[in-house]
Amino acid sequence: MNLHAPLIIDIAGLTLSKQDRRRLKHPLVGGMILFARNWQSRDQLKALCHSIKKVRKDLLICVDHEGGHVQRFKTDGFTHLPPMRALGQLWLQDGKTGEGSGAMRATRAATACGYVLGAELRACGIDLSFTPVLDLDFGESSVIGNRAFARDPRVVSLLAKSLMHGLLQSGMANCGKHFPGHGFVAADSHTDIPVDKRSLKAILTDDAQPYTWLGTALTSVMPAHVIYPKVDSRPACFSDKWLGDILRGQLGFTGAVFSDDLSMAGARVLDGQPVSPTQAAVAALNAGCDLVLLCNQSTGEGAELDALINGLTEAHLKGLWQPFEASEARRLTMLPSSRAMAWDDLMVQPAYMQALDLIP
Repeated sequence: MNLHAPLIIDIAGLTLSKQDRRRLKHPLVGGMILFARNWQSRDQLKALCHSIKKVRKDLLICVDHEGGHVQRFKTDGFTHLPPMRALGQLWLQDGKTGEGSGAMRATRAATACGYVLGAELRACGIDLSFTPVLDLDFGESSVIGNRAFARDPRVVSLLAKSLMHGLLQSGMANCGKHFPGHGFVAADSHTDIPVDKRSLKAILTDDAQPYTWLGTALTSVMPAHVIYPKVDSRPACFSDKWLGDILRGQLGFTGAVFSDDLSMAGARVLDGQPVSPTQAAVAALNAGCDLVLLCNQSTGEGAELDALINGLTEAHLKGLWQPFEASEARRLTMLPSSRAMAWDDLMVQPAYMQALDLIP
């Protein structure tokens, strides 16, 4: 077992190149994230995932596959899942056709979405989807938008827990994002550095409540590339106050912490100074992240990926970052422990067919 393999990287195409295989064999690489450019068909996706596992069985194959517009695979039999706001709207129908009707239908539909999402991905060889979104729908964030279940943290928590129950039934772990909350700020951290000027008390009593209530059910958490200056001058992803003192200390979270994509604008400036992906990775790991993602840097020669792998190796040798065995244990926990059902068998499985009927 590797002492600690914190890097989650990507590939450019539909199959593994020699460069991809070389990077995936590196002991600091713990997994990869797939995008729509890596998709052509189910057979191609399954073959790609198989080839990744042949490089190393322990590599964690991830994807952003939430439903709505954030769904990487949409053809060749994949179910079109609704945006999570649709489940929140179903909840709001409560009482119109009987007490509890909307709420119970919404939680049942959420479990069905989670099961279908997880089972279809697992049938193709994917281990983990970065879902559910736990951000609150303040109506301000363009990047969150209808990815959020609702405005009320209680509704968000119950629907997310139902979705995670479906994922669990499929044998897939989960990832709550974006801690402590990205929904209040309008700026998109892909292109800007959002700033949320509210107090810690305001954030903990509202946005962060789902993390409090779901702490024992969450397998992993992804912090936001958002600065909360009343708490720390650094974005949550690089803040030991947020990750160590609050998430792990105050909220008692024991699962894995993923960074968000280190190529995003919100991760390229720290303490007012531009930083390289390696510097960002070291800062995130030292702040309390177990794993760090660098996305969309594999096209061309993939120089940024090689620079990150080499840079983190050098940082280790210089004592700027130390591997953490507990982080590796958390990474391995997210690998499915049950055998995935084959696609053709899944299509006629009664539980799957029933779940399809429950998706709004």
